[in-house]
Amino acid sequence: MIRNPVLPGFNPDPSICRVGDDYYIATSTFEWFPGVQIHHSRDLVHWHLLTHALHETRLLDMCAVPNSGGIWAPCLSHNDDLFYLCYTIVHELNSATKDCRNYLVTAPSIEGPWSDPVFLNASGFDPSLFHDDDGRKYMLNMVWDHRPEHSPFYGIALQELDAVTMALLDSPEIIFKGSPLGLTEGPHLYKRNGFYYLLTAEGGTEYEHAATLARSMAIRGPYEIHPENPILTSSKKPYLILQKSGHASLVDTPNGETYMAHLCGRPLPGTKRCNLGRETALQKVEWRDDGWLTLAAGGNDPQETVPAPHLPPYPWPAEPSRLPFDSPRYATLRTPSECVIRQPDLLRLMGAESLESRFGQALLGRRLISQKATVTTRITFEPVSFQHMAGLAAYYNTYLFHYLYLSYDESLGRCLQIHICDDGKSHFPLGPNPVPVPDGPIFLRMVFDDCLLQFAWSADGELFDEIGPELDASMLSDDYGTHWGFTGTFIALACQDLTGTQQPAEFNFLEIL
Repeated sequence: MIRNPVLPGFNPDPSICRVGDDYYIATSTFEWFPGVQIHHSRDLVHWHLLTHALHETRLLDMCAVPNSGGIWAPCLSHNDDLFYLCYTIVHELNSATKDCRNYLVTAPSIEGPWSDPVFLNASGFDPSLFHDDDGRKYMLNMVWDHRPEHSPFYGIALQELDAVTMALLDSPEIIFKGSPLGLTEGPHLYKRNGFYYLLTAEGGTEYEHAATLARSMAIRGPYEIHPENPILTSSKKPYLILQKSGHASLVDTPNGETYMAHLCGRPLPGTKRCNLGRETALQKVEWRDDGWLTLAAGGNDPQETVPAPHLPPYPWPAEPSRLPFDSPRYATLRTPSECVIRQPDLLRLMGAESLESRFGQALLGRRLISQKATVTTRITFEPVSFQHMAGLAAYYNTYLFHYLYLSYDESLGRCLQIHICDDGKSHFPLGPNPVPVPDGPIFLRMVFDDCLLQFAWSADGELFDEIGPELDASMLSDDYGTHWGFTGTFIALACQDLTGTQQPAEFNFLEIL
């Protein structure tokens, strides 16, 4: 069986693609670098993180992009012995007008090398590439309308793309205005038995999210909406484990089975907050005799367990609890910071700007993938100023984090303090009484227990003392606060030097159990 989500933790907006016996899913990475995670499977059951497509500054520059800006909704496809990846870089999302730039890169192999980005347009987001069976190629994207008294989701635009120059050939044409669900985005186009099938995301990416299907005998429409639309949704079904279901894409197996990858979220118990972010699940779907697509289980509810395809099982080696610091699981914020120096068994962070900064941070993080987890690290740090800080953070964005850090106090010497940033408002629950610690390396820990988070520390790595109160882990989610958010909780190692002298900190491991 396929057990959902197949990509737990922050892995939204899946675009699935098959090449031979290999399946790939590309997902949004927003402000985290490198951009576009690509997971790999050979049986649709077992998945592992293979690579990131946008792993060089030549390919991606996100300096100072806002929280939840950056890479939105990549589309991965394969044609003519090339991989094609189109994606949006969002420079501004909080204003009436969205600054969205759409790009296309190609590569002979899923692991690259990827070509220099080709700029496509900036009319909206969620670009997608369709390869027609006559050799022609088309780009689709949603168009953003900033005018008052207009829906900002103007419709899905189509333009032909020159297969050689990668230039758009004609003016954009709106081919689909959406269903009554509204907020139409995330287009993917398919062709089957003479019909063009347009799969879109609708209802917004929160609890009313859905997948809409429409079809036409002509690529430019008009498109007829599925008679039982939406074909997938969790809306108004609080009993479902997989909420927020929508933003889907399709893949066929060699023997003709069809599966749908889609976005989902799992709220913490008793809440509507998904601190793991938006994740990726798979559903088995079937084509009916009338040419419409439906979930194999019937209805439109996302299923936690799904029949696997008739393929040989292909498990990957189990991932260790302590990953080397050069693992692709780790990410930095916005740029590949020169302040982050990685060796497999040693991380050296040169003190940089604060956790609230959108510029130079010395921070390395990996996704939280379980609502229950114990996280431990060993730190060596010799602060000589209260403006020197280094430690362990549960980080969502510059407005939302819990941070246990080692610093310096004129009266106490080295000491531990906690910084909470709650919707942009800072709190220090230890107040004027930080906890003094002995010289030398120490161990920091945080324990996630559903909605609760507890920090602790140890001098020897064996006996841990809790520090500070139980904290709210649920606030580290898309669903909390007054600012837009589309990512998820990261476990982060960080170092700040607000004097500007780059006081370094070293970490020997990061363990997540």
